[in-house]
Amino acid sequence: MSATVAAAPGVIRRALHGTGARFGLAIAAVFLALTVFAPLVAPFDPYEQDLSNALSPPSELHWFGADQYGRDTLSRIVYGTRTALLAIVMADGLALLVGGSLGLVAGYLGGRVDASIMRLVDVLLAFPYLLLALIIVAVLGPSLTNSVIAIGIIYTPQYARLMRGQVLSVQAADFVMAARAIGAGRLRVMLRHVLPNSFTPVLVLATLQSGAVVVETAGLSFLGLGAQPPSPDWGALLADGHAYFLTAWWIATFPGMAIFLVVVGFNLLGDALRDQYDPRLRAR
Repeated sequence: MSATVAAAPGVIRRALHGTGARFGLAIAAVFLALTVFAPLVAPFDPYEQDLSNALSPPSELHWFGADQYGRDTLSRIVYGTRTALLAIVMADGLALLVGGSLGLVAGYLGGRVDASIMRLVDVLLAFPYLLLALIIVAVLGPSLTNSVIAIGIIYTPQYARLMRGQVLSVQAADFVMAARAIGAGRLRVMLRHVLPNSFTPVLVLATLQSGAVVVETAGLSFLGLGAQPPSPDWGALLADGHAYFLTAWWIATFPGMAIFLVVVGFNLLGDALRDQYDPRLRAR
């Protein structure tokens, strides 16, 4: 095992020393806490309608106001963290698993396998992200699950290309040559030595992409292709509120702020990890 893997925890600890990284970590921690404890934090049932309070402005009873059906906006935003986390875990996880596996196989085996996989990646990269996502969701049908699958597919090429580049660099290292010299099989070398020492940049990319996944999921829900009503999804909340923005600004403003904070938090964490991993950036 090389020093890259052994030093990974130290890199993460150093990355979290910065102010921006701590702020991002705090946002991510609040986001996760709201996801876990949503029933305890939300003051109302996010699905409960009270037409007598329809379009009520922020008040002591409804801190973030109420929507056109009298549902508490704060409660719906809190429960919306679950949809956002599900999107991050499933979409980012799918892209990382599929893209990372393709990049690992392509970089390690090379030759025709590498050429075939990279041509597939190039085809996916040729499509605009949103257009490709719309095509996939249109084929599969509008739902949160299908929108997450679509987002995972459109981000797969980025992980594949990054992993392939790392594998091409790592497999020429001395510890890989030594493993081959003592008779280790190709599969063992690939999984035991090449993969662990190629994974850190991919993990950084996954952190950076988490915020983008939230935005893409909200965008598809805003267009009616993601989570369906009455699901408390942040994109759906924006779609509900945009028609009332001049008269009930709180319906769309607070979900937009939630998306903004989550994106900023994960971007700060990703930037800190990237700066620590890249010595050229760390030296600045």
